[in-house]
Amino acid sequence: MNDANEQMNNIEAGALAKRLEIVITKASATEIIGTMPVRGNTQPFGLLNGGASMALAETLASIGAQIAAGEGRTAVGIEINGSHHRSARDGFVTGTATAISVGKTLAIYGVAVCDSEGNKLCTARVTCLLRDLT
Repeated sequence: MNDANEQMNNIEAGALAKRLEIVITKASATEIIGTMPVRGNTQPFGLLNGGASMALAETLASIGAQIAAGEGRTAVGIEINGSHHRSARDGFVTGTATAISVGKTLAIYGVAVCDSEGNKLCTARVTCLLRDLT
């Protein structure tokens, strides 16, 4: 099995990601892609909740940062910001996190969340601190 497949098999996205039904479809230190249903992740007016989009963005970036951190190290989110451009009422959204900068102590990702037609719903930037476990 190659390293990428092994990393995919070892990814644990966390309890919130499970509740939001986030599915990771690609994961490396430089690019992470995941999907999330709109249904079940809406605000009272039936639109995709902006917080759900941000949770998707942070989940994807954190997975990439953890891969980048490597064995014996961990990634901790320290900053996130985002802009919501439009929303969705149904279907699935796809988030793509792309590394902007990955160093020894910080990993920064740009994340685009798009609907099934490719319309950008949200852009986010996530910064993670990379640190030793001990």
